[in-house]
Amino acid sequence: MTEPATSAQQPNPGIIFDNINAYQRSAALNAAIELDVFTEIARGNNNAPAIANAVNASARGVRILCDYLVISGFLTKDADQYSLTLDSGTFLDRNSPAYFGSVARFLLDPRLIAPFLNLTDVVRTGTTTLPDEGIVSHDNPIWVDFAKQMAPMIFPSAIEIAALVAGDKEIQVLDIAAGHGLFGIMIAQQNPNARITALDWPNVLAVATENAEKFGVAGRHSLLPGDAFEAEFGGPYDLVLVTNFFHHFDPPACEKLMRKILASLAPGGRCVTLDFVPNDDRVSPPMAAGFSMMMLGTTPAGDAYTFAEYDTMFRNAGYASSELHLLKKAPHAVIVSRKA
Repeated sequence: MTEPATSAQQPNPGIIFDNINAYQRSAALNAAIELDVFTEIARGNNNAPAIANAVNASARGVRILCDYLVISGFLTKDADQYSLTLDSGTFLDRNSPAYFGSVARFLLDPRLIAPFLNLTDVVRTGTTTLPDEGIVSHDNPIWVDFAKQMAPMIFPSAIEIAALVAGDKEIQVLDIAAGHGLFGIMIAQQNPNARITALDWPNVLAVATENAEKFGVAGRHSLLPGDAFEAEFGGPYDLVLVTNFFHHFDPPACEKLMRKILASLAPGGRCVTLDFVPNDDRVSPPMAAGFSMMMLGTTPAGDAYTFAEYDTMFRNAGYASSELHLLKKAPHAVIVSRKA
């Protein structure tokens, strides 16, 4: 039963109105990226007419867009002058090495948005309305786009993971669903005695190969084309990386893969999982907990799993222990699970 509102707390539909219109936030951010608004502000075009002239758009349109970006937290405003925030200067200026433009293109891909245009049916059925197996269908071409476009978001966490697990001894590393390959590549960069085997679909591995050459580790970077559930891993490996992968599947499928990984590990070897890991309440922290919605919309049975759930799955699969490590520069967490 709803408790009666006090005099200090009255019903207000503002939050409902705001969330109904929330699609405008992603649309506004995408428009600003496509128009290079952030880049032009970084160049010194700080008022609406100057920005409009630089991006070949109307002054009215740019003024309303920039004011909206101030409201959304992407810009600041002093009189009629707009400035970048720390985050927008780092990630949304095209001339920044951490530019996020490609990330926006991927996350706003119509193929990913489609299920959320009819979320009612998704909730009723509890599974994606995308054809076949959703984004985890066999050799789905969306993962080539992921490998090419998501690297700017992944790079900081790849560096943190390398600092955590690379060491300096001779190690064999299997990078499952390698995608862009950066997690294994950063380990190889930090540890000159590390050799990386990247597993993914052949077309995706072409992107990883380009990155291995770019970062100077191609001589210690080999390929294993195929499906993680079907391919023979070989080994033994000292490290197996499973980055942003388990969340696509239900616990039985995760445990099946965990057991397969365990069999490929050397004694004392480690399975290193990167993922969105919510707290036990499943509503905090917001970004990690909210990732379950992405899995509901795009996969048949995926989810964002808590550390307690991961720990149970790994123990069921035969691992001796698991440790949780929170990252400083990414919304993800790392779980290091050890073979006895």
